[in-house]
Amino acid sequence: MNPTTPPNRCRIVLIAPPTVSPADVEAALAGGDVASLILPGEGVDEASFQSFAEKVAAAARAVGVAVVVAGDTRVAGRVHADGIHIEGKKAELAEAVENYQERMMVGVGGAKTRDDALELGEERPDYMFFGRFGYDNKPEPHSRNLSLGQWWAEMIEIPCIVMAGSDIASVETVAATGVEFVAISSAVFGEGIDPREAVARANALLDETAPRFEG
Repeated sequence: MNPTTPPNRCRIVLIAPPTVSPADVEAALAGGDVASLILPGEGVDEASFQSFAEKVAAAARAVGVAVVVAGDTRVAGRVHADGIHIEGKKAELAEAVENYQERMMVGVGGAKTRDDALELGEERPDYMFFGRFGYDNKPEPHSRNLSLGQWWAEMIEIPCIVMAGSDIASVETVAATGVEFVAISSAVFGEGIDPREAVARANALLDETAPRFEG
């Protein structure tokens, strides 16, 4: 859920691929504060992705959580998403910013170096994402993503999201860098995990350990 007054610290962004059941997404959203939900569409056809996105967007909308569709502007429009996510292509990002940013968020990922990130940042996206969807299969976050996130948060005003690892405790490591958002996916939607309990635990860890932001 997204409370009226969100916590003044690093917040959760859920990454929900279409292999996750809509029921599990709804359960995760009931586990506590979630800033937004990013839906990558890899691995399924457009019709299946749209069906999935429609279901989870309705659940997210009911609790005030923003929905961002990755890589498919048509599906984003059809499900009335709050944003779109572009992966690593400056020309595509520039086009999306020009065509869509007046009515929805436009975020970007795919930067592997500081130069990559600064080049993408020139287009003024609404957020920068450090990490790769589907590659959070190790307990700890990738060291490069942590380093880039910390540098970005210290130097650039545009908010950033850093991908956590498969261990829910890794949200602490991400939050310690000072970034605004931590992305979690397999730590919530992995086999044998209760999504609601996982989000609740992540929020509890962030409440206990995450640095507080000024203002």
